Amino acid sequence: MNIIPPEFHDLLAPETKAFLYLATLNHDGSPQVTPVWFDSDGQHLLVNTAQGRVKDRNMRRDGRVAACIADPNTPYRYLQIQGRVVELTEAGAEEHINALALKYTGQPWQYQPGQKRVIFKILPLRVDAHG
Repeated sequence: MNIIPPEFHDLLAPETKAFLYLATLNHDGSPQVTPVWFDSDGQHLLVNTAQGRVKDRNMRRDGRVAACIADPNTPYRYLQIQGRVVELTEAGAEEHINALALKYTGQPWQYQPGQKRVIFKILPLRVDAHG
């Protein structure tokens, strides 16, 4: 991601278990924040959630988001990101959540019957790096 300073690319690396604190907008405009697992395709932040959850509903209605990614080893080193959802897809979402579960927990994802997963692709538009 060319908008993120190179010295912070490690926070997006596949082996880094940093959480992304995702802020979305509720229907009344109030903010809602959730810590989530994530990864990157080199251009977007990829967030996987179950359909129907608050962040799912919020991002479908209003694609503006903010995020914070703190270095798990040095919490005062972090990225603040403002971005927009540019795509959402169910294609590959089950495989994606399983890959995230393996990354973050070392265990396969425990599938929940009837749950549909979706991947949100978030394009960073503004980044503020600290630390």
